[in-house]
Order: sequence, then structure tokens, then C-alpha cells
Amino acid sequence: METIALLTSGGDSSGMNAAIRSVVHTGLDAGMRVIGFIQGYQGLIENRFMEMDAGSVDGIIQRGGTILRSARSSEFKSDWGQKTSLENLSKDSVDGLVVIGGDGSLHGAQVLHDLGIPVAGIPASIDNDIYGTDMAIGVDTALNNIVHAVDMLRDTASSHDRAFILEVMGRSSGYLAYTSGLACGAEAVIIPEIPYDLEAIGTRLLEAKKRGRTNSIVIVAEGAASAYAVELKLKSFAGFETRITVLGHLQRGGDPTVFDRLLGRRLGAAAVRRLKNGERGFMVGLINNEIVSTSFRDVFANKKVLSEKNLAMARQLSGANAHNPEKES
Repeated sequence: METIALLTSGGDSSGMNAAIRSVVHTGLDAGMRVIGFIQGYQGLIENRFMEMDAGSVDGIIQRGGTILRSARSSEFKSDWGQKTSLENLSKDSVDGLVVIGGDGSLHGAQVLHDLGIPVAGIPASIDNDIYGTDMAIGVDTALNNIVHAVDMLRDTASSHDRAFILEVMGRSSGYLAYTSGLACGAEAVIIPEIPYDLEAIGTRLLEAKKRGRTNSIVIVAEGAASAYAVELKLKSFAGFETRITVLGHLQRGGDPTVFDRLLGRRLGAAAVRRLKNGERGFMVGLINNEIVSTSFRDVFANKKVLSEKNLAMARQLSGANAHNPEKES
């Protein structure tokens, strides 16, 4: 394997740059030429790439986002787009490809693997919804961003006796909402995985106010409900003013945490070494603090779910028990 390429695709995650840096340094240390395609699969189709050396990745480990930039490519889904990608990889003498991204990006990696290209995937998705890894790149940074936002909202909420409805990302996974809710002591959490009871949540907020609590936080995953719809329902129960905050893309960015920097470094190095040693069509992930490989086939044949213990706790926070949601923790 003389030339290795990499690309970042889909939504950006803090820690992607750490993974890029690791791929580049590991490849160079192994005597390889390393190139990076600009703007993901679209850049692959248009054959836009940059030569990567040690200087090209200096000073990026602490930066959020991705220096290779990212884009979603509808053209790559077509036979023409995939054929063009193969032709470009051959033209550029690429012997192996590393794809850093979420579910859709890894599906694209599997397509190229099925077409005969040696491919390794690195999971980078703040939703943490990818099977085969306990944590994806960017999750820890996003959690810290959410908790920091909640801590600041608590100050305002306490000053004005308000309930804040905070909407966070998570279309099909409530991991961010649930985990940040535990970390910041939210009064309620609403996630896609389980039903929720807004009347029970409203009763809980009212009882907390009667006990002297001057503020409340409800965290909503975007895939479960709209913060605006939740607010309309809770206004009639809460007994005090409600306000909405939608974090949106704010939670994606910022300097990566130590955990995400180290995770990107470990996964990037493992992807290159395992490609070099002959592995094909796999994703590297972190399970029980060990780096493991999972075939693309297994990644997509399984669905990542919250553990039974976490689901039980989430049911409490979603309104199943309006009195003491923390008693199981």
C-alpha cells in the first residue's frame, strides 16, 4: 500500500481534525503518500484533493470542524457518481481509503468496498448512533457544549423563576439528550426511543416549584418532539414562565475535548495500520476502551440502542415517575 487517501463527509464533529492528523502521521511514518479529498464524496467525484504532509496538519488537533471540509453528495448515490469515484481513485493511484463520518458516510464507504476499494471507516457522529463503537468522535464535545449551555441557562432561569425547554440534536437517538440531562440534573428528558407524558412532566415541574425550586430544565431531542410543541403543552401545567432555547449547530462546534482528541488519534492510527495489514471493509471503534474492527456488514445489520438500565432511567425522566427521577441513578 503506497498511497492512502482520506475524506470527511456528512455533519462535522469536533475531533475530526485529530483523526485526520493521526491518519496523515501514521501513513507518513509507514512510508506512504497521503492525499485528502476536499468536501467528501463530492470532492472525490470532482477529483479535488490536496497532498498531505506533516506541515498540512500542524496546529489542527485543537480545532473543531474539519480542514478537509465536508459536504453531502447526491451524485455519489448514482451509478455515474460511483463509477467516476472509482476512476479517480485509480487515476490518483490510491491503494486504500479512510472515510471519517456518520451513518450515511459509512454507507458510502461500504459502496466503495463492495466495488473493490480497500476502505476503513472512522465513526464521527455527535448522535452516537453508530453500532460497533461505544463513542463516536464528537459526542463528548457535544455533550460538554450542551451541559455548559444548561449551566448558563440555570442562572437566568433561577433569577426569573422560569422553566427552560432546551432542544438538542438527535433525530433517531436520544443519547445526547439523555446523557446531558443526567449530567446537568434536568427535571425531564424527552427522547425518540420511549414514549413521554407531558402531563406527568408538567405535574413534576409544578410539584418542584411548590417545594421551592426556582427553575426547571427540560431537554428535548429533536427527533422526539419540537421544543415549541412541548412548551405549548407545558405552559398550562408549569405554574411559571417557560422559555425555549434551540442549540442547533452550536453543539457541533468548538474545541474538541481531551477525550475526542485522543479518540480521533487512536481511531485514525488504527484505521491506517489495519488497512496496511490487509483488513478491508471495516469500521474501527472503541468498545470497553479497546480499539476493535467491525465489518460494514455488521455495522449496518445492527442497531445501536440504549441499555436496559439507561432506558429504565430515561422512562423516569420522560414522565413515567413524576416524583423522584433520580432514585434509580
